[in-house]
Amino acid sequence: MTKGDALHLAFGVFGNATGLFLFLSPAITFKRIVNKRSTEQFSGIPYVMTLLNCLLSCWYGLPFVSPNNLLVSTINGTGAAIESVYVLIFLIFAPKKEKGKMLGLLSLVLAVFATVVFVSLFALHGNGRKLFCGIAATVFSIIMYGSPLTIIRLVIKTKSVEFMPFFLSLFVFLCGTSWFVFGLLGKDPFVAIPNGFGSGLGAVQLILYAIYRDNKGQNKKATADESLEMEKTNSKLHQEKPSNSLQSQDEQV
Repeated sequence: MTKGDALHLAFGVFGNATGLFLFLSPAITFKRIVNKRSTEQFSGIPYVMTLLNCLLSCWYGLPFVSPNNLLVSTINGTGAAIESVYVLIFLIFAPKKEKGKMLGLLSLVLAVFATVVFVSLFALHGNGRKLFCGIAATVFSIIMYGSPLTIIRLVIKTKSVEFMPFFLSLFVFLCGTSWFVFGLLGKDPFVAIPNGFGSGLGAVQLILYAIYRDNKGQNKKATADESLEMEKTNSKLHQEKPSNSLQSQDEQV
C-alpha cells in the first residue's frame, strides 16, 4: 500500500466515524420531539433528503457500480437505517398538514431511488453505470446538504439558534470535510464535489451559531415578558375603571 492509498483509507475511516456521529447527532432533537410529543418548528425535510442521499450513496459505493468505494457504502447503509427511524418518529408526531407533506416527499424519495436502481441495473454497464449513479448521488447529496438552508433562514430571521442543533452543524462540517478530502485523494469528483459543498455549508452554520448562540431561546423569553406586561397593564386598567366611575358619580352629586 502506498502512502497515498494509506491516506485515502485513513480519511475514509475518519469519514465513517464523523458520518456516524452526524447521523446520531439529531438523537437529542428527536428525544425532545418524543418527550413533547410535537415536532414544534423543527423541519423534517433534512431527514428525508438525508435518507435519499444515504440510499443513493450506498448504491454508488457498491463494487459493481464504483470500485474502491466500499467505505462509502458502509457508512451510508448505516445512515439509511438511522434516518429511516428519524423519519418515522417525525411522521408520528408531526401535525396533520406537515405529515401529509412529509409522506409526499418520502414517496418521491423512494421513487427516485427505485428508478436509479432499476436504470443502473438493467440499462447501463461499466463506466456508464458509474457515471449515472455518481451524478444522481452528487445531485441529491448537494440537495441534502442544502436542505438546512430553511433552518439557516429561520436563524437569521429570529436571531436564535434554538432550532439549529450545534452538534448537527458541527458534524456536517467534519463529515463533509473528511469525504471531500477522501474524494480528492481518490480522484472521484462524485464524492469530492458534494462533500466540498457540505463542508462549506457546515462552516456557515457554525459561524451563525457563534454569532447567535447567546440568543438561544431569547425570543421566547421576550414574548413571555411582553405578554406578562400586557396582563399587568390590563389588570391595572380594570382596577382603575371602578375608581373613575365612582369619582364621576360623586361629581354629578
